[in-house]
Amino acid sequence: MMIRAGAASADIALLHSAYAAFNARDIDAALALMTPDVSWPKAFKGGFVHGIEEVRAYWTEQWREINPHVEPLAFHQQDDGDMVVEVRQVVRDLAGALLADASAGHRFTIKDGRIQRMEICPPA
Repeated sequence: MMIRAGAASADIALLHSAYAAFNARDIDAALALMTPDVSWPKAFKGGFVHGIEEVRAYWTEQWREINPHVEPLAFHQQDDGDMVVEVRQVVRDLAGALLADASAGHRFTIKDGRIQRMEICPPA
């Protein structure tokens, strides 16, 4: 697959914006960066949600139960055009107690400048 010039830097900028919006709980800004048919993992529940409104419902439910903060550390362009992001995930309960502090990988498929799919994978 041929990767268009500048794709990696544009994808990295998109993903930085997505993580910033997620961490700020700006759900509308985050969802605006996704395709209408986005596929998103339900990290704490298992399975996937599909489409903007299902992602909205999942995040709304998640944020009523836990307070996650996800910081991108490194970006790795894959041969197929996907981007794997190494992240540090710090999860607290709503009272602020630490529940988890771990590294993970997030694999993104980006189509026409928007996130089409995210999967959880081992860190690169």
